[in-house]
Amino acid sequence: MTDKDPIEPNDGDDQVQPDAQAGASEAPASGASAGEDAEAEGDGLTVDDILDAEQTDEAAEQEKSDYETQLLHDLKRLQAEYANYRRRTEEQRQVESDRAKGEVGKGLLPVLDDLVRAEQHGDLAEGSAFAIVAEKMRGVAERMGLVAYGEAGDAFDPQQHEAVFQQPVPGAVEQTVLEVVEVGYRLGDVELRPAKVVVGVPAE
Repeated sequence: MTDKDPIEPNDGDDQVQPDAQAGASEAPASGASAGEDAEAEGDGLTVDDILDAEQTDEAAEQEKSDYETQLLHDLKRLQAEYANYRRRTEEQRQVESDRAKGEVGKGLLPVLDDLVRAEQHGDLAEGSAFAIVAEKMRGVAERMGLVAYGEAGDAFDPQQHEAVFQQPVPGAVEQTVLEVVEVGYRLGDVELRPAKVVVGVPAE
């Protein structure tokens, strides 16, 4: 070979270089594709999986709401039951209290009757020891709520008066109490004893 001989390009190098360039250009693409596949495989989520997760969350929220509603309902029911229990207890307590007062009041009636008779016979002279005791006894009865009723001239009421005798009265237009034989007593709305009276009725 002389210096004048032309240098021929290396056919082998020219063929390898394009292949290398092609390999280089294809390598990143292949690597990116592999990375995307790996990422997709790593997530493992599909549209169905996402929808199922949302439905699960909604079901959990609904279950929580239902549970809170049930708790609120139970609380209101317990409050209503407690209120009814307190009302019944108070009513029963009042009934028992009135019953006890009624029993005590009934026990005082004979004593009060004796005081009325003593007063009618003039045995309760003002300032006497007997008069002072009688005043105290009447004070006790009044504080208990005992109310005496039945006076001459009252209109006859069969709900409050017990007629022991009927006397015709000329010119009378209605039945009237002429005389009170025994005073009646009530305690609040409870009738302890009706008044025993002589009733004047219209004469025929």
